Amino acid sequence: MNPTSPHEHPTPHGDALYFDTLDSPVGKLRLVADDHGLRRVCFEHDRHPQRCDTGGTHAPARLADARRQLAAYFAGTRRAFDLPLHPLGTPFQLQVWSALRGIAYGATISYAELAARIGKPAARRAVGAANGRNPLPIIVPCHRVIGQDGSLVGFGGGIEVKRALLALEGNAAFALH
Repeated sequence: MNPTSPHEHPTPHGDALYFDTLDSPVGKLRLVADDHGLRRVCFEHDRHPQRCDTGGTHAPARLADARRQLAAYFAGTRRAFDLPLHPLGTPFQLQVWSALRGIAYGATISYAELAARIGKPAARRAVGAANGRNPLPIIVPCHRVIGQDGSLVGFGGGIEVKRALLALEGNAAFALH
């Protein structure tokens, strides 16, 4: 267990949490990190608000690089992120989240294709569940996974946010009208 000051709000894993917020074109984002890296990105109107850590120490300096890289992404000048990440999940979830990082900026793939990419083509529903539990949306681009028929399905920030992110990335099929 890591020693913490009384203001660092340790988690059940013993890690202190730090947070900051970022105003973005898709609403306010809450960024949560621990001593190992960025742990969560939460939407202001998240479909799963219970998943966002609400404690922690407000630490803008600790999250400055994440804020800067996200701002550059929203400005259209960054296509990939170079941040230390520390998502917590099962080995299967971590495998799926790692594969999400291989989806190119502006591209989309289906849940079935993502399942095939991790060598488990029959596991598309489990892949969908892991995708839905991704704690680092945008950074780990779960918004780039769509239905087999090309439709937008499921996203913690809502379908309109998913559409906006894909449009921002230049995916004409999802451009806002």
